[in-house]
Amino acid sequence: MWPGTQYNTAIPTFEGVLGYDVGERISNYNDMLRYFEALERAEPTKIKLFEYGRTWEGRKLIYAAIGNSKNIAALDDFSAKMQQLSDPRKTDNKKAKNLIAQLPASVWLGYGVHGNEISSTDAAMMMAYHLLAAPNEATNKKILNNTIVFIDPLQNPDGRTRFTSRYYATVGMQHSDDRLSAEHNEPWPSGRSNHYLFDMNRDWLAITQPETAGRIKAMNHYRPLVVIDLHEMGGDQSYYFSPAAQPFNPHMTKTQIDNISIVGRNNGKHFDRLGFDFFTREIFDAFYPGYGDSWPTFYGASASTYEVSSSRGELFKKDTGEVLTYFNTVHRHFVASVSTAEAVAENHEKLLNDYYDYQVSAIAAGKDKKDRIYIMPNQRNKAGTHRLATLMAEHDVDVFRAKAAFTSCGQKYQAGTYFIDSAQPKGRFVTTTFSKQVDMDSQFIEEQERRRSRKLNDEIYDTTGWSLPLMFDVDVEHCSKPIKVAAESVSADEPLIGHVTNIDASVGYVVAWGDMAAGRFLTAALLEGISVKSADKAFVLDGKHKFPAGSLIIEKRANSDDLTTKVEKIAAQTGAHALGVNTSWVTEGPSFGSNNTAQMVAPKIAMAWDAPVSSLSAGNSRFVIERQLNYPVTAIRTPMLKSADLSNYQVLILPSGNYMGTLGKAGADNIKQWVTRGGVLVTFGNATKFAADHTIGLLDVQRERAYKEDSDKKQATKDAKEESEVDGQLFTSKANLVNASENLKEKPDFVAGVLANIEVDQEHWLTAGVHKNLTAIAYGNDIYTPIKLASGKNVAWFAGPDKVLASGYLWEENKKQLAYKPYLIHQPTGKGMVISFTQEPTTRAYLEGLNVMLLNTLFRSAAHASPLR
Repeated sequence: MWPGTQYNTAIPTFEGVLGYDVGERISNYNDMLRYFEALERAEPTKIKLFEYGRTWEGRKLIYAAIGNSKNIAALDDFSAKMQQLSDPRKTDNKKAKNLIAQLPASVWLGYGVHGNEISSTDAAMMMAYHLLAAPNEATNKKILNNTIVFIDPLQNPDGRTRFTSRYYATVGMQHSDDRLSAEHNEPWPSGRSNHYLFDMNRDWLAITQPETAGRIKAMNHYRPLVVIDLHEMGGDQSYYFSPAAQPFNPHMTKTQIDNISIVGRNNGKHFDRLGFDFFTREIFDAFYPGYGDSWPTFYGASASTYEVSSSRGELFKKDTGEVLTYFNTVHRHFVASVSTAEAVAENHEKLLNDYYDYQVSAIAAGKDKKDRIYIMPNQRNKAGTHRLATLMAEHDVDVFRAKAAFTSCGQKYQAGTYFIDSAQPKGRFVTTTFSKQVDMDSQFIEEQERRRSRKLNDEIYDTTGWSLPLMFDVDVEHCSKPIKVAAESVSADEPLIGHVTNIDASVGYVVAWGDMAAGRFLTAALLEGISVKSADKAFVLDGKHKFPAGSLIIEKRANSDDLTTKVEKIAAQTGAHALGVNTSWVTEGPSFGSNNTAQMVAPKIAMAWDAPVSSLSAGNSRFVIERQLNYPVTAIRTPMLKSADLSNYQVLILPSGNYMGTLGKAGADNIKQWVTRGGVLVTFGNATKFAADHTIGLLDVQRERAYKEDSDKKQATKDAKEESEVDGQLFTSKANLVNASENLKEKPDFVAGVLANIEVDQEHWLTAGVHKNLTAIAYGNDIYTPIKLASGKNVAWFAGPDKVLASGYLWEENKKQLAYKPYLIHQPTGKGMVISFTQEPTTRAYLEGLNVMLLNTLFRSAAHASPLR
């Protein structure tokens, strides 16, 4: 695999530990773990294993540190010195130079974040063996003398286990290279995602999964200078490495981009030497900051993704006729790994100097910003603000909470207000995640508009808007001057403090609705069997206390004698504030016993699971409900919904998916009968397309075709296919040709993913406690007509054309057509109802600001349905 290398026979080989040679078989999780443990036993002074977490399914997550004996013995000292180098506020230039003279460089190689991208883990095992068994090989000597190599061999053990067990279950007498074979077609869900079916390469901003949290903590501890995330792509391609495609995030530095290009050039040298095809720059941009190859750049690393053509098994026939072997894919990832470590070793002093300079320039850039200080008042959405503050602390951002009231830029703020000064080493990360808008390069945008005008696909790879305050529905204000107030640092694990005021109240307790703390209080109370009511409208209690619509009412008369103990425990667990009340006398709004105060029920929630459901939509949605709202969900195989008796459930969720072929009219009729009897059907994204289909009849709306401004085109509706000849036309320009060629029934242009502003009806029980303005994801090209009042209500809708775009890049035609179109639709049907989101409200579990709307959809809807009980 690295020609000319002589290996020490004392170091355990693949064959000796696992019974097969490298690349002969796809190693499963247990084999990987066994092999790394064998290497550590054989060479404990040069490799050290660390556990950095456990997966949802209980598998241990590890990384290995490999280097010479001196560097491995001094890992703690290395970490401490990297922390010093990371903060010029404490380490001046002279001290930094002294540290750089002492420190080795470091590289972090992450393998297998997508569990079915299989070759990287075996390459990681071979990389570890190669470094340990051939320390005197010229390239290795260079690496081990100057560099600590961190290897995360398997970032997604649950997904890989799903892949390997299913793959080998399909193998017969011999392996097949045919892409039609079962070996090359995974059942739902694929091994790409983790237990909760997350694409963990997109979890680096919200840090919702334990795998992501563990490796972020480890990287923040060591601050590796170069980070590589090794992936697989389509089997008919070759190999991709840095430099990345346009656009680059504007908050990355030129030095970082240049350094990763140095690494890429070194890869190219070795690929040329070994006769491997490769390409760079054409796909996989560096714009979105939430990937494994982009997040590290915002602490100062240089990072890249590597992609090898995938055999997705042991053999794969490419469209050229060449048979791609598993060994071939492992080999190329291995070579790229060695080459990367070599480039880091050869440039170790430059990389350390550039790393320190990055921290210096980040602080300077923050000081120059007009909106230098980000202030989070922590009044309207306390739970969301707390979540965002602690999340930023988890990213290793310096976050502070004021101990006293203060004034900043003429505004007064209460004690407890959070604030972040972007003049800090992580300042660029704060800027790119807190800014409402991060612009792509203008030349890149011009090219995308040109391509679109030619009806060519655009080159935008992923989401173009990701402002965390917008997605979390958190108020953020700005000031250009540092805040002068006594303050304390916020830690990542700091709990949200809940409490009960007037705990010995005689009538009961009220919890103000409107944030996740109240939502989690509701779910915990329902699971405890506590009787809870929820007001459809705002009310004032005894002329003193104002409560928003949706507020929870827990009456002592309707509950057991230990209610006080339960309420106190739940408030402490959830961070909610409960007010004890001695009267139920309401002076404005609905009384406790009003028909406008709904008795909440603990609904049994079912979710469609299995093909044709989008696994990401299903996984994200189930995670949000189970792990953020703390409420169980029953997954039901989608085909069973065609005839299943659903009477045991109050709520059924259809995540995004193409249900027509699996459920069809018969399945829709079965669901509709259940809804008519009192069930609540909830559809997300593409599932709304199924519900709205005219042959299905679950939802009285329609999808729109692209709007055409030219009135002549509108009238030219006759399809030329209806007759063999048509009347002649005179063309006087190329524009005539373009117009005549246009598809009059085409869909709106596809949107890669932006943040869009939505407006919310404030007088509907479904939006009780929901802020009047929220931010949602707009993705794809589905735009729906409003529902007629005779059928239901448009409960939330996209803002007007000048305001609909909250963050990202949205085609001008889409801005106009999306404006004022429905986002959330409510349609009563018999004793039940259909509630449809025209977009996904749970994408990547980072739309925290939509969770109160989701809570209402699941729990207030069940309370407002009227099944026979």
